Amino acid sequence: MTLTEAVHVSKHPIVAYKLSQLREKNQKPKVVRELTHDLSLLLGYEASSDITLVKGQQATSQYGNYQSSEIRERVGLVPVLRSGLGFVDGFLNLFPDAPVLHLGIYREKVSHQPVEYYNKLPDVPNVDVCYVLDPVIATGNTAVATINMLKEWGVTGSQIKFVAIVGSNQGLEQLQAEHPDINIYVAAIDETLDTNGYINPGIGDSGDRLWNTV
Repeated sequence: MTLTEAVHVSKHPIVAYKLSQLREKNQKPKVVRELTHDLSLLLGYEASSDITLVKGQQATSQYGNYQSSEIRERVGLVPVLRSGLGFVDGFLNLFPDAPVLHLGIYREKVSHQPVEYYNKLPDVPNVDVCYVLDPVIATGNTAVATINMLKEWGVTGSQIKFVAIVGSNQGLEQLQAEHPDINIYVAAIDETLDTNGYINPGIGDSGDRLWNTV
């Protein structure tokens, strides 16, 4: 399967530079968190380029009146626990009033299949756009399960944007095969998955590196 135009790979040199630093295995957890935060801001900026602006109230600057602008869509942030938490602060800088809707999914070590253990979605969808936050798309199983949960909740694929730092070609192909109607934003695509389902070269186990639980 060939990846479609719905997969957006950043071409920004600062994104590539920050990713190169993040790949280094000997980075301290503090640096990993800082780099992840920086990348979340940069990727969030790119992923929100089509947000709709509407006219707000008349406002006053230091030298005169102007027409203010407001974001029309209700934005929701969906971090996939644990590693998705590393993206939250960066996205809240962009969308400070967005609700944070946590989903807990872990990958079973033998089968590599996702297991849901936490779901903080409201009973009724209260957002127009969901940014799913998970630094890595490896096998694609967790990503597919997350989108399944959001669609079962009641949002459509056109309302979902998946934001990751690194995706494997295999994982992205699976995610697109299952959910061709969503948009995906990544800093880079890595070709290889090892026998344990980790991306090579990748960025390691993002959750362990962020929270110093290696």
